[in-house]
Amino acid sequence: MYIDPSTGGMLFQILAVLFAALSGVILFFSGKIKMAYRRMLRRLRERGGESIENIEETGTPTE
Repeated sequence: MYIDPSTGGMLFQILAVLFAALSGVILFFSGKIKMAYRRMLRRLRERGGESIENIEETGTPTE
């Protein structure tokens, strides 16, 4: 498969912009992502100390 050098450069520029935008969004919302993850773990622990591995394997917490 042949890719023209100018097409390759254009693809690289598009991918670089997409990567930069995605990185910026992740960094911008990293505090909220961490807070949501910690809240989820806290709720799981409060439900009775169920193991996270069991929830991941079955998809539902055991009672």
